[in-house]
Amino acid sequence: MARTETTPTPPATPSAAAPRKSFRLPPETGIFIILALIMGGMELLTGNFLTVGNISTLLVNTITIGLLAVSETFVLLIGGIDLSVGAVQALSGVAAAVVINHTPLGWPGAILAGILAGAAIGFINGAITHYVNVPSFITTFATLGVAASIPLIVTQANPIPIFDNTFNALGQGYVLKIIPIGVLIMLLIAAIAHVVLSRTAFGVKVYAVGGNRHSAYLAGVNLARIDILCFTLSGTIAGFAGVILAARLASGYPTAGSGASLFDGIASAVVGGVSLFGGSGSVAGALLGAIVIGTLTEGMDVLDLNTYWQPLVIGVVILLAVTLDTWKSGLFRTLMRRIGGAKV
Repeated sequence: MARTETTPTPPATPSAAAPRKSFRLPPETGIFIILALIMGGMELLTGNFLTVGNISTLLVNTITIGLLAVSETFVLLIGGIDLSVGAVQALSGVAAAVVINHTPLGWPGAILAGILAGAAIGFINGAITHYVNVPSFITTFATLGVAASIPLIVTQANPIPIFDNTFNALGQGYVLKIIPIGVLIMLLIAAIAHVVLSRTAFGVKVYAVGGNRHSAYLAGVNLARIDILCFTLSGTIAGFAGVILAARLASGYPTAGSGASLFDGIASAVVGGVSLFGGSGSVAGALLGAIVIGTLTEGMDVLDLNTYWQPLVIGVVILLAVTLDTWKSGLFRTLMRRIGGAKV
């Protein structure tokens, strides 16, 4: 009987094996580690920074900055900037106070009025920026003046008190006497914004416009719709921040948001990894950036650091974040070559 020889089967090569899924850390990991280091450092310096009461106060103080960071994220992702969000807080708060005190609409109408006031400013910003082709920096700087002046004119620079307890609970109330209602609202808005940007076709188009505007146009993206919607959403969320701030202060304060809150909002987004040049970043990163800024501010208060030093520290943090963002974008190398032909 003839012997049949069989060819042995060669062992499977690594390339033939099923590809392994590589584990990648979330892009927000870096800013989370920085936040943990700052909190740990503050605890070592003070000995009582990480208490429940102090963390609760920190989160309450971060509500406005966090919401402004989320609002700025939409505009920064398309390569724009919104300088009017700070003034929108005052406009929205005064609008809410006027409605709740002088109309029968009550607290629901007051909330709606504040949000719509912010949305209107945002829509104007988007329409002018896109159709008139005015840079967003100039457009929003102009509407900043408009939004800041209207509350002063309406109130004659006097705060309008709000005595509605239901409305004021948005900024002063707690769930189970532990969790501030305002913090829950901030987290809910941030979660919705995250889903919109990461799980919808609109979000894909936003990143596409910020990454390469011309390519997005050639791919059929409606640039006008994306621009106007992003600015409108920015104004809407800033309006909500103004409503919560009015509830927290129990008054429509005509100069609310005139301080560093605008720059803190932009700084928070940039520190959290949202690029000033568009196309990259996330809501989660922006929110973590807001907590970093809030932690630094709260920590310096606990340490009783002179208030004159606080803007310096925040300014250095902003400068480092923007420098890193510029370097990541490749513009730093281009600039250095133009200045002296240096190799970097």
